[in-house]
Amino acid sequence: MGYGAMQLAGPGVFGPPRDRAAALAVLRMAVESGVNHIDTSDFYGPYITNQIIREALHPYRDDLVIVTKVGAKRGSDASWIPAMSREELTQAVHDNLRHLGVDVLDVVNLRSMLGIHGPAEGSLEEPLSALTELQRQGLIRHIGLSNVTARQVADGRRMCDIVCVQNHYNLAHRHDDELIQQLASDGIAYAPFFPLGGFSPLQSNALSAVATELCATSMQVALAWLLQRSPNLVLIPGTSLVEHLRQNLAAAELKLPDEAIAILDTMAASAASH
Repeated sequence: MGYGAMQLAGPGVFGPPRDRAAALAVLRMAVESGVNHIDTSDFYGPYITNQIIREALHPYRDDLVIVTKVGAKRGSDASWIPAMSREELTQAVHDNLRHLGVDVLDVVNLRSMLGIHGPAEGSLEEPLSALTELQRQGLIRHIGLSNVTARQVADGRRMCDIVCVQNHYNLAHRHDDELIQQLASDGIAYAPFFPLGGFSPLQSNALSAVATELCATSMQVALAWLLQRSPNLVLIPGTSLVEHLRQNLAAAELKLPDEAIAILDTMAASAASH
């Protein structure tokens, strides 16, 4: 169970947080609670989340892995703009290094912007070659992919070692089932985002019923299902509140019984049929 820092920025992942002290407290509590994987990006804010992470946690614990993303930038109107040229990626890596206060980035995910709101086919050879060159320079330890198709993952793996894939995946959005299984067999991590995104009211009601039966929250059940879904899933739920952080971390201790999993899988089958 990791932590996603996106919500530490202001509304719309733009500008400073409403309560910077609370943002610092959440990060410190996460690490104190045993979280050793933080997901971030310099285009959150922009720059805000990385600056808060540095203020809260630097110097970093030896076991803390910070995973960042490149491939986009923000417009002055808070828009999301593709930034996948060699020059833009090089600048982004150096910006991440500076804002996080490190000499090398643990993991850099290339966030494909060929489709802004979801994966879209197309070649990622040029941006990946730029990242592999930065890796050869010693600025990046590992490379991952985000918002990508199975074909792009396969193509990317022929270019370099891919250590993780970060895509939209949850109970109701299971397009990556086959990809997850393949990555698991190869020992590659998969980080699902939007664990509650895209649910219909009917599915939300079913999830709430399971949560009530287990004396848990819907979010905890959705996270627990992901953790039990496959051994290579690493979770990065985000929050700007310490109490929500505690609830999310508690999901790691929630063991879903077979009956609950059967109900939840029925929800997924229903989503697939529509």
